[in-house]
Amino acid sequence: MSAATYEHDWFIHSPTPRLERIEAYFGSHAYDPHRHDTYAIGVTLAGVQSFHYRGSHRHSLPGRTIVIHPDEVHDGHAGDIHGFRYRMVYVPPTVFQDMLGGQPLPFLPGGITTDARMAESVLRLLRPIDDALESFEEDDALFDLIRAMNALAGTQTKPRRVDAVSAQRARAFIDDSPQGRITLDQIEAVTGQNRWRLSRDFRVLFGTSPYRYLTMRRLERCKRSLDAGDGLADASLAAGFADQSHMTRQFRDAYGISPGRWLKLTAQATGQSRERG
Repeated sequence: MSAATYEHDWFIHSPTPRLERIEAYFGSHAYDPHRHDTYAIGVTLAGVQSFHYRGSHRHSLPGRTIVIHPDEVHDGHAGDIHGFRYRMVYVPPTVFQDMLGGQPLPFLPGGITTDARMAESVLRLLRPIDDALESFEEDDALFDLIRAMNALAGTQTKPRRVDAVSAQRARAFIDDSPQGRITLDQIEAVTGQNRWRLSRDFRVLFGTSPYRYLTMRRLERCKRSLDAGDGLADASLAAGFADQSHMTRQFRDAYGISPGRWLKLTAQATGQSRERG
């Protein structure tokens, strides 16, 4: 993304019950030296995002991911005259530790990475900066993020036996209620298995996460509604999405096109089929 210069600095605050999320632009100086008791993990969107961290002057370019460990002093300023724009999520170590189960927190000493898996994981939490995240969606994105951080930090995890029975129960529960407001709390209660172990086992057995599996079932339901002539807003709500914009974002992520374009393409294909018949 190319740099864009704004007249004034600006800041968007979009928290969730567990996380703080922000998007901001600064033309020059942003922050004096400070430290958090959380991870600060974000993506540079435009310009050069510069900061002092662990004895070095770091410079993040668009598309790169920043990972600042808890209790590490850092500052923030623009690396050139164009300013910089970025998104950041602040994750308490306690949230990650619930997933790690006593393993050490991952540490990335350089503070900046070009790892594609990290960028994708962070953007799942930050792409809908103006939209609310479902708790299930947030749990799923956080689990992907800690797995990416562990892989990048080279953290060794102990192999564990896969609980296929609990994973199958979770899949059946999702299949039976794709339009419902499902949470990991509910799945944990249905299966009797720890939510984070269940998330790992589900990925091993079904090749995707529980939340993405739910999302695809919702999208299938939505497409059937659209084929039946329902409007986008009604089809979104009936399928279990928070609203039309939530469905549209998930539709694009899953299929690479908007639902409106998908409708036009399917209508054209139907018309051509009738002409051939």
